[in-house]
Amino acid sequence: MRPSKRDELVRKALAIFYRDGFHATGMDTLVAETGISKTTMFKHFRTKDDLILAVLRYRDETFRNWFFRRLDEVVAGPKDKLLAVFDILKEWFEEPEFRGCMFIKACAEFQNPGNPAHVQSVEHKRLLQQSLLKLAEDAGAKDPGLLSRQLIILKEGAIVAAQMGFDADPAGVAKQAAAELIDSQVPNR
Repeated sequence: MRPSKRDELVRKALAIFYRDGFHATGMDTLVAETGISKTTMFKHFRTKDDLILAVLRYRDETFRNWFFRRLDEVVAGPKDKLLAVFDILKEWFEEPEFRGCMFIKACAEFQNPGNPAHVQSVEHKRLLQQSLLKLAEDAGAKDPGLLSRQLIILKEGAIVAAQMGFDADPAGVAKQAAAELIDSQVPNR
């Protein structure tokens, strides 16, 4: 099935915002690079902020689907999946188009906690942490809430380090720290 103009615009805008940022990307750039007229753009989205929110929602869905599908493909048990999170991150970091996390960028550009782009970005991270919490519970962690919070912070730190390029293997370093945390929390089975 052929994607709608709205879906096409969201996908193309995602690539542009990811590459150039939200504030730095004007409507003229979006029109020029997407090939979609301003009239059509405004038919689907009242404002640029509405388009940004649609892009963030789309990225949230596609990223989480990809991430957890890959996790299911590489390992089976919940304890192994907690550690494999960092292997999947490494795959992402090695993609040629990797430019960091769109949600971290959105929070940096839209710093007001009430801004819809900020809210959507925080929700993305909350959903990821909830998934890690479920894995920690399934693995039998002593304190699954604490472990999921620790792992999400390691994950986010690895993303920032990868984007900034100040560490040669941020996913590997984070994985080493995660292994110690997981081993201290999850009994051997």
